[in-house]
Amino acid sequence: MSSRPVAVIADARFYVGPELCRHLAARGFDMVVGDPTDALVEEIRSHGVQIVPVPGGSSLDETACSHLVSVAIEHFGRIDSAVMFSGDIVTGPFVHSTIDHLRRVVSGCLEAPYHFLRALTPLMADQGSGQVLVITSAAGARPTPDAPLYSAVRAGATMLVKNVAAEVASHGVQVNAVGTNFMDFPGFLSATGATDPAIRARIEARVPMRRLGTMEEFAAFCMVFLDGSSRFTTGQFVAYAGGWA
Repeated sequence: MSSRPVAVIADARFYVGPELCRHLAARGFDMVVGDPTDALVEEIRSHGVQIVPVPGGSSLDETACSHLVSVAIEHFGRIDSAVMFSGDIVTGPFVHSTIDHLRRVVSGCLEAPYHFLRALTPLMADQGSGQVLVITSAAGARPTPDAPLYSAVRAGATMLVKNVAAEVASHGVQVNAVGTNFMDFPGFLSATGATDPAIRARIEARVPMRRLGTMEEFAAFCMVFLDGSSRFTTGQFVAYAGGWA
C-alpha cells in the first residue's frame, strides 16, 4: 500500500499525457502509466515517486483498461485518480460520410471512455472515493462544421460521463469531463492542415483568444479534477477551447 496518492494515466505517448504525468509527479503522486517512453519514466522517478509503465495500456480496450486497474491495485493497493483521453478525428460533410466512418469514431471516442469508466468506477465506489477525468472534445458542445460525426459522438461521451457521475456520486467518486479544441499538438495540426502556417493563421483567427492552446497549460487546468484539492464537483463538462465553446 502506497503512502502517497496513486494515479492512473492511460496514455503517456503523446498529447497531454506526458504533461499530466509531470504535474502529478510534482504533486507527489505515484502512478501507473500506459506506454510511457523510457525518458519520461526516468524523469518522473527523479521526483522521488514511483511510476509503473504498462505496455499496451494506451489501447484503451476492455483488456487494457482492466489491466491498468489490476496493475495499480497490485503495486499500490488503491487508485485515487485516473485520467484518459482518446479519439479519432474524422472530418468531412455528413452527406459524404459512411457507416464505417461512424464506427471508427464510436470506437475511438465512445467505446474507449466506456471501457475506462467501467474498469475504474466500481473499484472507486467500493473505496468510497476517487476522481476520474475523461478528456473529450469541445466539438461535442456545439455543432462543428466539417466534423458532424466526431461532434455527435464526442457529445455522447460527455453525456456518458454525466450519467456515470450521477450514479457514483453518493459513493464519494467524482467523474468529470474536459473537452478541448484548437490545441497545439501534431494530431490537431495534421487533421486540420495547420502544419501550413497560412492555414494555421486562418484557424487561429477562428479562436476568440487568437491562438492554439498548449499542452502545458492544459495539464495544469486538469489538475483540479485529479489532485484531490477540490472534491465537491462532479458530472461537469468544461470546454477548454480559447472561448470557442
